[in-house]
Amino acid sequence: MNPTRTDAYLRRLGAERPARPTTEALRDLHLRHLRAVPFENLSIHLGEQVVLNEEALLDKVVARRRGGFCYELNGAFGLLLASLGYEVQLLAGRVHGDDGLGIPYDHLALRVRTVDGGDLIADVGFGAHSHGPLDFGERGEQADPGGTFRVVEAGGDLDVLRNGKPQYRLETRPRTLSDFRAGAWWHSTSPKSHFTQSLVCSRITEDGGRITLSGRTLTTTDAEGRKEARELGTDKEVLAVYRDGFGIGLSEVPTVRGGQFG
Repeated sequence: MNPTRTDAYLRRLGAERPARPTTEALRDLHLRHLRAVPFENLSIHLGEQVVLNEEALLDKVVARRRGGFCYELNGAFGLLLASLGYEVQLLAGRVHGDDGLGIPYDHLALRVRTVDGGDLIADVGFGAHSHGPLDFGERGEQADPGGTFRVVEAGGDLDVLRNGKPQYRLETRPRTLSDFRAGAWWHSTSPKSHFTQSLVCSRITEDGGRITLSGRTLTTTDAEGRKEARELGTDKEVLAVYRDGFGIGLSEVPTVRGGQFG
């Protein structure tokens, strides 16, 4: 990333360029990212290819002011952090589900080291998760507006728990962005991927709540966890929520396409 792109990315987040790559600055950027850049899988249902390289990620998140899912959001955020002087490693994760762990390269998260000694897990691409980065080496409870988190040993890997429930298992070996292409392809095409079976667009709100559009269901959650859901009737209403609630201008309402192979 060149300085012009870094500045454009920071403007997207409403952030100033940090004087130094500190833990405090990382926490601020992390929360701003969750508020400004939605977690969304619209590309899958709009017939757009998910491309994991620097040019494509920055074009989507910065120039086109879109969101994405974990590979795109954490991939782009990692580029921004590296350009600001942070030491960034990409970590591969497998999501805990009802049937056990997901596929290899199921999830991408970031390990970020700061100039003031911070060693943190940053993750702006897991939907409802921690609002701030988690301490990589802490094994006790970590309080966060998004819940109570723990990072625990799991046979050489690390499990990240939210409110006592395992969310995903992280390898500690650093990876490259290209390592995740097969996982992104599977999640974009397989009928067994929940991303091909549903539409989602979600972000944290300024007051610490959340706004989520799942298909035509608009759900708002306040900072205390109280939810209110309503069905949107017309395409005009849906497009207005994408525009006004998420800053995404669409010419058509996405519809679920399903997977491409069995």
